[in-house]
Amino acid sequence: MSGSYPLPTEPEGIVAPLLKRFHSGKIGAIMPPYDAEAVFIASNEGTITDHTEIAARLERDLTVCLMVKAKARHVFVAGDIARIVLDRSIVGTGHDGKHMHLGGSESVIIRRAGNRRLRYLIDNIRGTLVRKAAGYMRGTAALTDAAALRPGVDD
Repeated sequence: MSGSYPLPTEPEGIVAPLLKRFHSGKIGAIMPPYDAEAVFIASNEGTITDHTEIAARLERDLTVCLMVKAKARHVFVAGDIARIVLDRSIVGTGHDGKHMHLGGSESVIIRRAGNRRLRYLIDNIRGTLVRKAAGYMRGTAALTDAAALRPGVDD
């Protein structure tokens, strides 16, 4: 499979080969870029770490999507790890038979493997969408009896 769909070697060049894999319509072409430790953050399902579940989720997308377009908005590289923010649009026919057109951002963290090929480490299809607070505390604040953290001041 890797011969017809080579894994990218440079973060800036990741979009075209991944779109080619997706447009193949084959889950077997889509899954190889996912690292063994990959995390997929889905819209409503939350965080998925099992490759079989990730494949099932992506396969569901394959059944409704006719065309996916994507463009890298930001690429941040630190050694063998990169964060890429993608702007994407999806056009297709939904499960209900109605035309759909979705757009948004996706944020991915990729890691270079030993063979210099890039693989998804974190695939966040919700991209830059603001979510509810995760309910975390900084380590220093957790060690005190201080009142609740103040957003924008203590974090």
